[in-house]
Amino acid sequence: MKKALASLLAIFCLTTALAQDKFLNPILAGWYPDPAITDDGEGNFYMVHSTFAFYPGIPVFHSTDLVNWEQVGNVIQRPDQVDLHGFGTSRAVFAPDISYDNGTYYLTCTIVDGKGNFVMTAKDPAGPWSDPVWLPEVSGIDPGLFFDDNGKSYMVYNSEPPNNESKYQGHRTIRMIEFDKENLKTIGENRILVDGGVDISTKPVWAEGPRIYKLNGFYYLMTAEGGTAVNHSEMIYRNTNIDDEFIPFEENPILTQRHLDPNRENPITSAGHADIVQHPNGDWYGVFLAVRPYEGDLYNTGRETFLTPVKWENDWPIFDLGGEEIKYSYPLPKGVEVDKDLMPLNGNFTLEEKFDKDELPLHWMMLRNPKTNWYDLKNGAEGISLKTRAETVEGEANPSFIGRRQQHITGEASLSLKFKAENDNEKAGLLAFQKETHYYYAALSKENGKPVVQLYKSDKLIETISLDNSVSEVEFKLKFEEDEYTFYYKTEGEWQQLGEIQDGKFLSTQVAGGFVGVNLGLYTTSNQKDSDNEAFFNWFNYTGDDEVYRD
Repeated sequence: MKKALASLLAIFCLTTALAQDKFLNPILAGWYPDPAITDDGEGNFYMVHSTFAFYPGIPVFHSTDLVNWEQVGNVIQRPDQVDLHGFGTSRAVFAPDISYDNGTYYLTCTIVDGKGNFVMTAKDPAGPWSDPVWLPEVSGIDPGLFFDDNGKSYMVYNSEPPNNESKYQGHRTIRMIEFDKENLKTIGENRILVDGGVDISTKPVWAEGPRIYKLNGFYYLMTAEGGTAVNHSEMIYRNTNIDDEFIPFEENPILTQRHLDPNRENPITSAGHADIVQHPNGDWYGVFLAVRPYEGDLYNTGRETFLTPVKWENDWPIFDLGGEEIKYSYPLPKGVEVDKDLMPLNGNFTLEEKFDKDELPLHWMMLRNPKTNWYDLKNGAEGISLKTRAETVEGEANPSFIGRRQQHITGEASLSLKFKAENDNEKAGLLAFQKETHYYYAALSKENGKPVVQLYKSDKLIETISLDNSVSEVEFKLKFEEDEYTFYYKTEGEWQQLGEIQDGKFLSTQVAGGFVGVNLGLYTTSNQKDSDNEAFFNWFNYTGDDEVYRD
């Protein structure tokens, strides 16, 4: 039985019934997939994530304790750094990896369907990052760097099967090639570390996300296996000489949820694509992606980032889940407290965005990099103007859309809009977007010379309500509760429902496909026609109220 949305919480307030001796999972709620983490040896941790065709790309988070995180930058933050135009929503920027060596940070990544693998560098992870240096000799995806203590460096990555001959669907290899970190290029020939997976006789699929660590006298190779869905898992191998064969752990996988009852209460599934790191207190922890389905394998929040302790048994690292199931909370690391002054990234919270800064907050995104200036933050005054342009979210360019991730299964988003459509094709309003063919749009527009509010299911108009001729300011609200998305509008007085309750499964990853979650935000378009109009958005509010975190 679904439960009603709780009353709004205090702005920037994180509330939970859990005592403050625990941290909450996911540590980054909403679609922050493919986590990779590094540290500078002085107590600073940095983590990055995939962003696909969204811009700015590859968020950079900072922490000193693995629990309290703050976004400090984006790797792809200049419009001419990487051109994302022409890529589908879930293509382009796949699985970045961040590493540190001798004062320099390295970012390796793949532009899928584009120029392939690249490396960037920075002295400060907050940026600026260099332009990409492309690595055409490195095929496949998920490149990562390992810096040995003898001065040598290596790149590991997912690649094609031996001789490019697949024995089955999803047959891949993990390969390694020496890397010249000074000149940012590879050296010599690559070699295969893993063919298929731990046991190729079982036809393991999608070996990817490789990491190499040197610890306890061993070289460790950690990889994901099984695909980034319910069969996801994490495997570990080791040897004592990096040039030797990597031997798999007899008790692999070291992380998975694939064997558990899918009907268990509040399940967390699809765990994998992990990275491990040592806390300043000496304990070990791991980050990984997983999902929170509300029904079966249905989820709208995308693949999120989780954190759990890691234990060592006979010099093998194992994710210490406290049982078989990943938990929604774990004890805080020794000496760590939750910092309530940071912008909340998990648990139940409310955020209000007035757009009263000179720049957009780092977590706001758009589709692909802008090539013209189409939004105006009014020199730090409250509100933001978006030009009403011909581009639409159904295309592969850069429409007038600015959004943030849906980070909860249950919650709401609302905005206030001033807009006077000059033609029927001009629209502005609240967008719930998953991909080009799967979105809902509540818009203020014009029909037969009169202002109207409309509701679209992708390009299909499903509701129109006429307004008084004088109306040019509207508030829109979306309530989402698992698979029910309900839109409202208000010109004055009480909220009025706009159309019927909509099927949220339409926006789920299982139905829409791809690798992102739902994005909620501001959108205006003139639908392939020229326009001189613009829409002014006064504010945007977001509340998340997931049942698992309620009192």
